[in-house]
Amino acid sequence: MDIQAGLNYQGKVVLITGGAKGVGAGIARSFLKVGAQVIVCGRNQPDDLPSVDGKQAVFLTADVKDLESLGQMFSRIKEDFGRLDAVINNAGGSPSAEAATASPRYSESIIRLNLIAPLNVAQMANSIMQEQEQGGVIVFIGSISALRPSPLTAAYGAAKAGILSLATSLAVEWAPKVRVVTVSPGLVRTEQSHQHYGDEDGIAAVSATIPAGRLADPEDIGAACVYIASPLASYASGCNLLLHGGGEAPAFLAASNA
Repeated sequence: MDIQAGLNYQGKVVLITGGAKGVGAGIARSFLKVGAQVIVCGRNQPDDLPSVDGKQAVFLTADVKDLESLGQMFSRIKEDFGRLDAVINNAGGSPSAEAATASPRYSESIIRLNLIAPLNVAQMANSIMQEQEQGGVIVFIGSISALRPSPLTAAYGAAKAGILSLATSLAVEWAPKVRVVTVSPGLVRTEQSHQHYGDEDGIAAVSATIPAGRLADPEDIGAACVYIASPLASYASGCNLLLHGGGEAPAFLAASNA
């Protein structure tokens, strides 16, 4: 397959949940660059929408945790755009909380946002894609937290581990029309990085622990999504693309005096 043709999204409709800020905005900009009609959703209309060279994403109001709200959004996508080629299941996240004292209500809300809501999004997207001759692609945004300890975000890490399992099962159930994959970022620099890592010195210190020497940019994740949702990756389904800049050096290396 011609690489340029494979990455041409002209005429294709891509939905990115939580796509107005952070990693989601970087993913939205990446799809805009390759010509896609990009839709982003969230609970509140943002001041600025992702845009590239004058082309702007379309915003639809939707709460991914609310089934009625989701249903209304997917109905509008079908009516207004007539198709849905790819969904990037990005909305999620978690504040820090100690597992010993986190309330059951808090933990349930984190699981609902990061596991149940993405499943509901995927189900509604699949119902549209199965009716299309060309099918579609559903990309779950996972996390390195699914594959290593996630202290202070234990419920989040558990939910993201659930996403990995979920994607493999859906890939089997919904084949061959719909491909289902996971893209799992490591540490990403966004407008909220200072809340997690402190000032610029803190960010630099964290970056130095990563073999790549830096945190990922949102567009790094976006570029991976553009590829994995494209025909160039047509044989990729049920898999997890890990983007962590080489990972984390084992703690014993720093502790050893050998």
